[in-house]
Amino acid sequence: MKIQITSAVVLATALSMTSVAGAYAQAAAAPPPAVSHGPVVPGVCIVALEGAMGTSTVGKYVQTRLQQIGTQVQSELSAEQTAIANEAKALDGQRGTLDQAAVDQKTSALQLRANALQRKAQLREREMQATQQKAIGRIGQEMEPIVRASYQQAKCSLLLQRDAVVLANPAMDITQSVVAGLNVKITQFAFDRERLDQATPGGQTGN
Repeated sequence: MKIQITSAVVLATALSMTSVAGAYAQAAAAPPPAVSHGPVVPGVCIVALEGAMGTSTVGKYVQTRLQQIGTQVQSELSAEQTAIANEAKALDGQRGTLDQAAVDQKTSALQLRANALQRKAQLREREMQATQQKAIGRIGQEMEPIVRASYQQAKCSLLLQRDAVVLANPAMDITQSVVAGLNVKITQFAFDRERLDQATPGGQTGN
């Protein structure tokens, strides 16, 4: 008996973490080969916002917490998938003792559960994405005034994102100043998985 459960969908929530993890990995990547720089351009500064988030204490905390939540979701979905697969296997072994009507009824019931599991997996993936966006948004809010303060402290007249710059004199980079300020301001904050099913129209809620 075939019950249509797509493992890639069931475990998709684990993959939803790759974007934030990738950004943090880039921030921690090995530095490029040494290059000689010209003099500092007065008033021109650069900052790596993603790098500041990723290397800050609160950024590392958020990454760890998101991984914890993702593991919880994956365990939840995997347990349901295993239960359905085991019941499907048991039903296959009962074919010789059950009439066709009973087999068809049980098969339909299992397929309904499999379809519901796919929908839940898709919901959990959206919830993980929403959770990640909200957590990163919180870091961005905390970091914004620190970026302004670092800009003023360095007497910048122009601030460029490092991603938009090929090479620049490191003395023009205020990223570490931003990280230091963020580490003083906040190191962690409580958050859990966003529950999108609670906003279902008509007051209906899901699992």
